[in-house]
Amino acid sequence: MTSLSKLSTNQANDALYISVLDEIRARRAEFTQLRHVPLDVVERLQHIGVYRSFVPARFGGDEKTPAEFCRLIEDVSAADASTGWVASFGVSATYLAALPSQTYAEIYGKDPNTVFAGAMFPPQKADKVDGGFRVKGRWPWCSGIMGASLVGAGIKVEGDDTPLPRVAVLPRNKVFVDETWNTIGLSATGSHDAVVEDVVVAPEWTFIRGGKPEMDDLIFKYPAMALASQVLAVVALGAAREALDFLVKDAAERASITGAPNPGARPYVQAEFAKAQGILMGARAAFYDTIEAAWEQLKTTGDVSQDMKIRLRLVATKAARDGAEAARIAFVIGGSGVMETGHTLGRCMVDAACVAQHAFMGEGTWTAAGAGFFDQPTMPGYP
Repeated sequence: MTSLSKLSTNQANDALYISVLDEIRARRAEFTQLRHVPLDVVERLQHIGVYRSFVPARFGGDEKTPAEFCRLIEDVSAADASTGWVASFGVSATYLAALPSQTYAEIYGKDPNTVFAGAMFPPQKADKVDGGFRVKGRWPWCSGIMGASLVGAGIKVEGDDTPLPRVAVLPRNKVFVDETWNTIGLSATGSHDAVVEDVVVAPEWTFIRGGKPEMDDLIFKYPAMALASQVLAVVALGAAREALDFLVKDAAERASITGAPNPGARPYVQAEFAKAQGILMGARAAFYDTIEAAWEQLKTTGDVSQDMKIRLRLVATKAARDGAEAARIAFVIGGSGVMETGHTLGRCMVDAACVAQHAFMGEGTWTAAGAGFFDQPTMPGYP
């Protein structure tokens, strides 16, 4: 059973919430075998509000804050990192705010729990034709596509005067999924290739990724790239939390087959566990404190300062990297049994490491943050 004291959200007394997390944890080996999170579990995520979190209340949404959503994703990620990664794309309700407001209303007015998956790169050339843009091509890394009802694909349109990609939004039944996803970590995210053949998409069903939102709700003013990185980085925090929780639970339940002291009684385990716990505590504190401070700044002033934008990106990098390190330490002190395929500590270590591999939290983002603090040029799109 899920330990209520270790949940991040205020839903610790919500029986549905607890049951969904318990089911995800119990079925994560199944998800790995499938290489995606099955539709019935996506529906369970809908029931606990994952996909309506950022949808405005006027469309039936929950209007969660960034910190509230990240805490939810952390809990799901502790149950299973791949499912947390898929759930993180509940953030798409903020991306889609760059659609015309009538289109947004058509999507979320009909179903505030709409599941969107997108693959932006490489943008494929789309010709202007009667009725809109002719979309065709292949896009890899389309996480969560197996449970989506809408799919976004990055396109290049002659005449667009922005370096940012345009995204065409298509019904899932217009997209072929080539099941290419086969990885050592985050293996159940179903991040397959999306393939589209000659589908005409009306202009009002396209938007500029990272472009100005068409609505002025507060959440749509929160820095988009920072939020995009945070909802992914928090998956590593959840995986690390699960790894450390496992060590405590395992130590309480077993004695060594060699007659050696219980793992929790061994000084090197105690020391290394404390180091890992300290790393995780520091990353979580910096992560949530900064997000909440930015939200307060946004509520107070209507904007987020440049310095705060850099900090928001930095804490995402720190969360991903420190989460991966804490999970690695947990694996090292877990003993020889952790080498077993599917072991919790091996799964958590590799999943957290794969989160840290994402470009949003990659090695170059340390340099970009440092450059930003010195008011020096940064990579495009940062912060």
